[in-house]
Amino acid sequence: MDAEQVAALRAVLAPTGWLERTTVFARALRRSRTPGGLLVVGTPGDEPWHLAAHLDEESRLSGVPGLSPTLVRWAPPPDAPPHLRIGMHRLERAERGETVLVVGAELAPAPLLERVSDARKHATVLALDQGDPELEQLAHEVLTVKPGTAPVSFDGAQHLVSSAAGGPAELTRRGLRQWLNRVLDTVSGPAPGR
Repeated sequence: MDAEQVAALRAVLAPTGWLERTTVFARALRRSRTPGGLLVVGTPGDEPWHLAAHLDEESRLSGVPGLSPTLVRWAPPPDAPPHLRIGMHRLERAERGETVLVVGAELAPAPLLERVSDARKHATVLALDQGDPELEQLAHEVLTVKPGTAPVSFDGAQHLVSSAAGGPAELTRRGLRQWLNRVLDTVSGPAPGR
């Protein structure tokens, strides 16, 4: 992102409440206290690699071990490295204190909904989606990014959530904006006039 894009993003998001919404959702990701207790799963055609990588990085940078995710995959190859070989059976073993984050740009299929329903008996379920009523009924916390109505893209929302998850635990609205400005300045340099 260059400085003009960052300035435009700040201007667009400031009055929308999206910075606050993503922060509230991101705080729910911190419920898991153990490394690997944040189970990140997507739909069969769209595994959330990118978000899992950002959460892992935020875990390291912020010193919050509970943000270190376990990427749960639909059909991991048996020769994949151990951390990329975790299949859907992991949701069946979700425990109290763990969090299941379902990331879905498309509707969740019935097998995923069934596994999430079972996991919900013990774990906290979060959904980052584009408007999936069945998934949203199962989730304890939801962040819906509907195309054409949200001020950010689905990918952009994932970036906001991962950044906010690694941010300071308690942020006021003003503090959140200051922290996000520092994060964006780090990525792209200060906005013009700052």
